[in-house]
Amino acid sequence: MFTYSCKTNTTAETTNKEKTVFQTSREWRPTIDNRGDAAIIYGVGGNPSDKSKRIQFEDRVKSWQDRGYGTHFMTGIAWGEYQDYFTGQWDGKWHLDEGQVQQNGDTIWHGRMVPYIVPSKNYLKYIKEMHVKRVIDAGIDAIYMEEPEFWARAGYSDAFKKEWQEYYGFPWRPQHESPENTWLSSKLKYQLYYRALEDVFTYAKEYGKSKGMNIRCYVPTHSLVNYSQWQIVSPEASLASMPCVDGYIAQVWTGTSREPNFYNGNYRERVFETAFLEYGSMQSMTAPTGRKMFFLTDPIEDWPRDWEDYRKNYQATFTAQLLYPDIDNYEIMPWPERVYEGLYNVSAGSKEKARIPRKYATQMHVMVNALNDMSLSNNKVSGSQGISVLMGNSLMFQRFPTHEGYDDPQLSNFYGQALPFLKRGVPVSIAHIENLSYSGTLKDTRILLMTYSNMKPLEPKAHEHLADWIKKGGIVVYSGRDNDPFQTVREWWNQEGNQYLTASAHLFEKLGLESAPAEGAYKIGKGTLYVLRKDPKEYVLNKEGDRELIEVVKNLYEQTAKAGTLTFKNSLYLQRGNYELISVLDESIDPTPYRIEGLFIDLYDPSLPVITQKEVQPNHQSMLYNINKVSNKKKPQVLATAARVYDEKIEKNTYSFLAKSPIESTNVMRIFLPKQPEECKFMDANQNEAVNSTWEWHEASKTLFVSFENNPDGVRVEIDF
Repeated sequence: MFTYSCKTNTTAETTNKEKTVFQTSREWRPTIDNRGDAAIIYGVGGNPSDKSKRIQFEDRVKSWQDRGYGTHFMTGIAWGEYQDYFTGQWDGKWHLDEGQVQQNGDTIWHGRMVPYIVPSKNYLKYIKEMHVKRVIDAGIDAIYMEEPEFWARAGYSDAFKKEWQEYYGFPWRPQHESPENTWLSSKLKYQLYYRALEDVFTYAKEYGKSKGMNIRCYVPTHSLVNYSQWQIVSPEASLASMPCVDGYIAQVWTGTSREPNFYNGNYRERVFETAFLEYGSMQSMTAPTGRKMFFLTDPIEDWPRDWEDYRKNYQATFTAQLLYPDIDNYEIMPWPERVYEGLYNVSAGSKEKARIPRKYATQMHVMVNALNDMSLSNNKVSGSQGISVLMGNSLMFQRFPTHEGYDDPQLSNFYGQALPFLKRGVPVSIAHIENLSYSGTLKDTRILLMTYSNMKPLEPKAHEHLADWIKKGGIVVYSGRDNDPFQTVREWWNQEGNQYLTASAHLFEKLGLESAPAEGAYKIGKGTLYVLRKDPKEYVLNKEGDRELIEVVKNLYEQTAKAGTLTFKNSLYLQRGNYELISVLDESIDPTPYRIEGLFIDLYDPSLPVITQKEVQPNHQSMLYNINKVSNKKKPQVLATAARVYDEKIEKNTYSFLAKSPIESTNVMRIFLPKQPEECKFMDANQNEAVNSTWEWHEASKTLFVSFENNPDGVRVEIDF
């Protein structure tokens, strides 16, 4: 029996590079050999959504290791290929009654015989014995337990009722009957998956320790923005302080970011903006802890669309992730088997299906390989800095069901604070109320936007930290009518001697104000509180509804904080190393395109053209490689590539390397050389000339364009100059 304290070494690193990873349920095949650093092998029993022939876990692991990949392990903590548990093969008892059940009595299924789980202690015992132990025995030292998810509409099963009685000490109450029951139900769901991860990770670390292994534990999770919008409860920000968690994967992709929202009275998809805020919420959740964060993007998504839709939205989410220059680890794709071998519509409205188009595959490989070169940067995204929006885990508690006629359409009380600024080119940040105890959480914030119309503080200490920050010079804009039905749930602000009618009343008292101050500005020590008696949803549900908010914040930013001019524009720009990243916003102050001049390689064009000017239209993005930023003009080097480069050799007048990428795809490269080459050779592993090999010199940029068919065994490139 293990008696391990759940602790981790946040500075521990393996000897293998793990900058780019991907998850797959399949064995290695030449068509999916994307050349990330590590393959995260999914599921002891595979992925429930993958209907291909099952291959033993250990054999799948070995197939990737034989090709030089590091190997990790991922499985679902809330669902998975666990039929041996559900049907009684493991302990002789059926457990399908442990699925999450909604009010009408239906179980919520992830797939056939794959229910979303109420994570009982018995289920966790099964996960540890049948999955975690086997994985560690196979030599895997990195374990990812993904998507700790409890649906807000669930909470009616006998298994959940049993957990309720054990946790609260009184009988279960239907969540649809009152706001308080909903709140209690959500808190329990939250706690159950916190317990699940803590239990499984504690076991993994101790069992690994008994075998002389340092097991690293990661949580791949959607953002708090997405889980709140999709009405799912998860531990989220609390995981940042769980000692046995080593890091996270921010599961942000087209499927999460295309969830529509409201702005200026219009309801529509805003993929780039939503992705930017999703990545921001994940970055801010973990930044104070210093733990590892992988940002995920997906070249396609879960729902069937057409290839051009996938490409356009991949560019949007890809650009959004790169606008966080303090993150440089990436999950380059989930399910390469789906990306490379899946059949999807060739165009909008077409019924013809095909594999990924060659040009899109080439562009994707250029983008993915750029991530291997992407470094951290101290540069900031263009625009006025220091405006943050406060979020908290209880956002997930108030989403479903609604009570007393109060609704928050599509999380508008959150977007109402963020989109009015982001749409005006202000790179708004996210702060988590759970992280206020960390000194770095608000260090770069000049104005904090907050509301309790969509969330509540789970502990009174949050107000102590906020009050202290304000008194020392911070500025808070509090928006809220404070009349939502969750203000009156039995919680700390109205229990154990407290008699506050609203959660905010406790904060206002800490600031020396009455419990419900009128709209206006209040000087608090060296800082300021400004109260707006509107719920933030009103800023976006109504056309031009954000005028007052913008006016108040602009005045506070310029006159009170003296932070300079609050500049409004229609773009975000970041220079990150040699890369230029641009996103132009629609629905902004004007439709003017963004123009940039210089000497660039256009990385979103699969032909890798050298250009001297780029014009980016609204609702579009661009990623450019700045050739003028190349530091050593005497050194031959690959600047952009659709294949992973290995074994580089630079001799007096020769530059050579090995290029690997999946079969049935085309490589393109831009290679910087001191002078025009005399000869170029492209040979495969059998010493045959590579298929469709061509090269062309571009004198003005001193770059060589190269193209040939990719080969997972490698193509040896040798350039004489």
